Amino acid sequence: MAIYRLLQRTAFSPEDVANLVEAYEACLQTLRIPAQSEAQTEIVAKAIIEIAQTGVRDPREICARAVKRIGPNPG
Repeated sequence: MAIYRLLQRTAFSPEDVANLVEAYEACLQTLRIPAQSEAQTEIVAKAIIEIAQTGVRDPREICARAVKRIGPNPG
């Protein structure tokens, strides 16, 4: 998963990481992006992390903001 690779370079708590992974998986499902689509999953992962860096921690809110930011056709 692209998000795990990107999270290695961050200082999120284990609880935060769990929330980000939940948001990431929900976002992929909402946008209908297959996990094998590396370019698109990385776009989603970066958006999730950027949103979390603003202080948002609720997975549903992170996902909603990421979907709005990315739009229906990422990559």
